[in-house]
Amino acid sequence: MKVEEDGSFRYLYANNEALKYASISEETIGKTLQESLPVEVAEHLQAQYEEAVRKKAPLAFQDFVTINEEQIYGESILTPIFDENGQCQFVVSVTRDITDKVIEKLRLSESEQRYRSLMDHNMDAVCSLDKNGVILQANPSTYAITGYTERELKHLNIADLLIGDHEKIVQDALKYTTEGNTRDNLTCELIHKNGETIHAQIKMIPIVVNNEITGVYIIIRDITEQVRNDEVMKFIAYHDHLTGLPNRSLLKEQIHEYIQRAQDESGQFALMYLDLDRFKFLNDSMGHNVGDMLLKEVAIRLTSIDDFTITVYRQGGDEFILIAEDINRISSVIIAEKVLELFKNPFLLTAQEFYVTPSVGISMYPNDGTDGETLIKNADTALYQVKERGRGHYQFYSIDMQKGDSQSMLLETCLRRAIEKDELILNFQPQIDLYTGEINSFEALLRWNCGLLGYVSPADFIPLAEETGLIIPIGEWVIKEVCRQINEWNNKGYKNINIAVNLSARQFQQPNLVEIIKNAIEKNKIESSQLEIEITEGAMQDTKETILILHRLKDLGVQISIDDFGTGYSSLSYLKRFPLNTLKIDQSFVRDVLTDNKDAAITTTIIHLAESLGFNVIAEGVELKEQADFLRKVACHKAQGFLFSKPKPAEQIENEYLKK
Repeated sequence: MKVEEDGSFRYLYANNEALKYASISEETIGKTLQESLPVEVAEHLQAQYEEAVRKKAPLAFQDFVTINEEQIYGESILTPIFDENGQCQFVVSVTRDITDKVIEKLRLSESEQRYRSLMDHNMDAVCSLDKNGVILQANPSTYAITGYTERELKHLNIADLLIGDHEKIVQDALKYTTEGNTRDNLTCELIHKNGETIHAQIKMIPIVVNNEITGVYIIIRDITEQVRNDEVMKFIAYHDHLTGLPNRSLLKEQIHEYIQRAQDESGQFALMYLDLDRFKFLNDSMGHNVGDMLLKEVAIRLTSIDDFTITVYRQGGDEFILIAEDINRISSVIIAEKVLELFKNPFLLTAQEFYVTPSVGISMYPNDGTDGETLIKNADTALYQVKERGRGHYQFYSIDMQKGDSQSMLLETCLRRAIEKDELILNFQPQIDLYTGEINSFEALLRWNCGLLGYVSPADFIPLAEETGLIIPIGEWVIKEVCRQINEWNNKGYKNINIAVNLSARQFQQPNLVEIIKNAIEKNKIESSQLEIEITEGAMQDTKETILILHRLKDLGVQISIDDFGTGYSSLSYLKRFPLNTLKIDQSFVRDVLTDNKDAAITTTIIHLAESLGFNVIAEGVELKEQADFLRKVACHKAQGFLFSKPKPAEQIENEYLKK
């Protein structure tokens, strides 16, 4: 470029590449920048050339042009040429195509910005470490999570932030990562600057530069809040919401730990199964709020035993389980006594004092079981024995209890299929008219001939049926079978036969009892008066409901009698309020009527009372002629017992009594 006196610059020479880059032609040679180029381009170049002349030194600058719709970046060096007088006569411009270099630089710059954005705005802490774990760089989240400043973290080793064993875990992970691997989902605990513990999840990635691992990126996610939430949820899942005690779910998990520790140390531990006597009565009578208050107070007392290593669990309801570790049977007795002692003082609830006693069943590891389920089951079996023997004390499990329990289970299993297998039998015991000797009434008595166990005593299976609820379907079967038998005898010409059926207290509470009896009578087309329903005094505790059911039965036309009269706890007032037909004197009075003046007086009084109220009287358990003579003398209407006949099958009754 020729430097003109007016300060303009005129093209003197340009090679082909220069012509193309500047977008000019050979005709441009001899023209100034302003004459050859667009205004903004000419002004830009004018300024660069003037600066080179002014500095009297080479000047470099960069610009770009668009050639064939492609941007070309160039780097130009302007070199001023001076004459012997020091006047700048020419400026030589050499331009190099640096497009690739610029694009690469832009790409690197963008990549750097993306990286920086990722680092600066990442919610997780991100640090770059050297191979030894020294922190080289960290993002702002690192400072927020750890509480340290950039200056404090600089050149600090990551191990300095770790707690205890977690230091070794992270150091092992660091070594693993510097070998070219990625370590993910590693959990550890860090120390915040203020001393608090940070629960963290860590990921490590190797830093590779020119195919060489130069360090490690460590990404730290603060999961402290999540861990705390998980701990809360775990506490809720494994603790009773009312008492705060560990619950049965936690016991189920931890029982394995107790067993393992005892195995490792060749030791023992006791499992005590405790429940509160008559808690249901208190809960029902005083309300659930009082019941809950009691359970919380019980939990406080049970956890107050501190002489031994004891953990208390709430099993559910009013049931608690205590695990006492590293003790023998003698120490277990001491603890059981302490538990009973805790309940000697009353519980003050809603300004009232309540005395509550516990029943405790105890099983010992390993003598009474080597797994949790067996230990709990055996302690429960021992608890059941306590309940059976008066409550309010403790009992160790013994193998004899298990034998009885197994027998009960077998008995229950067989009893559940007794009806289906047609194993139930009805025997009938005659009721003798003490004046005429006539027999026109019987008591139906249930018998069971089990295909597996043989004949089972009613004393064994009737209580079991009551306890399991099987008495309901069995009782329904008895009613239907009695009505069927009456119908059969009617059809054979044996008229005016009356059969009594015993109803348990549980049967009497059936809401559809009257409908069952009515359907059985109608199906077999018998007279309602031929069926007699026997109930005990214990079945009449709910007076209002009892009166309603008895009147419905009376309206149906069936006979109603009170069985075992005089042995219950009900008031005699029900004799005038209930629609009764017969009183049955319990055999406990009849047995000693000849030798015990009190029994004789009671029996006589019952007979006179019944006569005054217009009731029939039947004496049970008559075994001696002298007993029958006494009963006849005091005007007892009927009697039944071995003196006259044992209970017999229907066919035998028919042959011996009805065909005469």
